[in-house]
Amino acid sequence: MTPTRRAVLRAVAEGLPDPRRTGRPVRVAVDGVDGSGKTWFADELAEVLREHGHEVVRVSVDGFHRPRAERYARGADSPDGFYRDSYDYARFRTDVLDPFGPGGDRLYRGAAHDVATDAHLDVEPRRAGEHALLLVDGIFLHRDELRAHWDHTVYLDVPFAVSAARMAVRDGAPADPEDPGNRRYVEGQRIYLRECAPAERADVVVDNSDLDTPVLGAVRSAG
Repeated sequence: MTPTRRAVLRAVAEGLPDPRRTGRPVRVAVDGVDGSGKTWFADELAEVLREHGHEVVRVSVDGFHRPRAERYARGADSPDGFYRDSYDYARFRTDVLDPFGPGGDRLYRGAAHDVATDAHLDVEPRRAGEHALLLVDGIFLHRDELRAHWDHTVYLDVPFAVSAARMAVRDGAPADPEDPGNRRYVEGQRIYLRECAPAERADVVVDNSDLDTPVLGAVRSAG
């Protein structure tokens, strides 16, 4: 990890509400388009937070996909289907967000569906500590269905030209975001950007176009 990247991660960590002060768990989202570096950023942020003595629970919204038949009900190439049908937000709230919310019992399940096998998962619940910090990565986390459930949010701002090139390396997808093979995913995320303006809703925006030298934007004061 470069010194610049570590400095940005430390600044983001310092801007989070401290569950030891709030007296209850804190729920944090790391949002961004596919290929923006959400998982990597959230994992490294968790590492920094643990170095400062925090209990961190890491969850990805990708553990809460809907079954394949529901995800593709509008058609295999449908951007609307990608944006509106990919995730089971009701289950995500029940299994993850509500247990960490005010009055929650902190008994959570970190996944409900295996997207690779399309199988339902019945995982054993775990109980987090009363001062735990929930750190979730995923796309679409500033949607209206989820917005009120976060105590703090991070948005990784990366242009599609950069994110698509990363996805090409990672998954073999076309490197050109305007390629027809990317239509479902890129256009689906453009719907999200238009409808939810996540960079405006986020508490902090990080330009993560260069993984070695991310740039921290304006940070809202934590409560």
